[in-house]
Amino acid sequence: MKIDFAKLTYQYNLYKEEIDEAIAKVLNHGKYIMGPEINELEDKLCEFTGAKNTVTCSSGTDALLLAMMALDIEPGDEIITTPFTFIATAETIALLKAKPVFVDIDETTYNVDPKKIEEKITSKTKGIISVSLYGQPSDLDEINEIAKKHNLFHIVDGAQSFGATYKEKAEVHNCDIYTTSFFPAKPLGCYGDGGAVLTNNDELAEKMKMLRVHGQNKRYHHKYIGLGARLDTIQAAILLVKLKHYEKDLKLRQDVAEKYNKQLPNNIVKPTLKEDRTSAWAQYSIRVKNRDELQVKLKEAGIPTAVHYPMPLHMQECFQYLGYKKGDFPIAEKVSEEIMSLPMNPYLSNEEIEYIIKKVEEFAK
Repeated sequence: MKIDFAKLTYQYNLYKEEIDEAIAKVLNHGKYIMGPEINELEDKLCEFTGAKNTVTCSSGTDALLLAMMALDIEPGDEIITTPFTFIATAETIALLKAKPVFVDIDETTYNVDPKKIEEKITSKTKGIISVSLYGQPSDLDEINEIAKKHNLFHIVDGAQSFGATYKEKAEVHNCDIYTTSFFPAKPLGCYGDGGAVLTNNDELAEKMKMLRVHGQNKRYHHKYIGLGARLDTIQAAILLVKLKHYEKDLKLRQDVAEKYNKQLPNNIVKPTLKEDRTSAWAQYSIRVKNRDELQVKLKEAGIPTAVHYPMPLHMQECFQYLGYKKGDFPIAEKVSEEIMSLPMNPYLSNEEIEYIIKKVEEFAK
């Protein structure tokens, strides 16, 4: 058996007629930049989440940049975040000449540990970026309490969590700005790069709308130094089709996760989902002692795997200037040596899931 990790082509063929028609509509009206599908998608994303405002943009990375630029991050400001995430979370902080300040993670959720945040706050701290890793929200109430106490902003990096909930609400209702990614392999993905920022703050939304078009408040009049960070109209058209089916796809992801949870052997560490939240299940990540060996054996059996993430950010060469060393964040370091992701998509068949479980059981230590 040969298994497809994300089944993106399979999904396209499921919705082929609708997607082809949506793309053709854009090609026929010719409004490739900021066409009517952009506003329509933003309205639908607000409807889906209950957010007051959505500003689509060119990537999840640019979503983070827009959020911090709207909050007036300046050189020398400090922003607290996790070292166990994709580089964009901290890279965007550094791009604005601010300083990423890392806090170790919780060993069960792999998200930032709120109990370790306050000790890292200084007079230069301006905000916190929590990351909803693998699709599960962080401990948002605890983080918000700290943010409020110290007058800090809170951005949720939800690149992997669009559609997840915290206490039955979308994450946008538990932060100043929520950012997400529509990279093709994300739970809601387009066919190129794409992203969005969501907020209930009208003022921040208006500013981010200007920032994504070079800071313009009207054509050739620039209120801010901004970015060229618009979402392409064709990608918006694709996302509009996929969004119609997204509730169903999220439920199917949950079904796959539940089958893994029930049937995978107990000698591996399975994901822990807290009771007051749901996950978008961007990844289904397990921890094993013999990861490298297991990956090789699964590959030979036709089962693709991935490692998200093999090296915490404080150990990356580009962040050497921050002065961190091995041992500073022991939980992130331990998890990074054991974590691996199994195939996760809404379309895995029972036969495929059973085959994956059987092979993991056979080879995992």
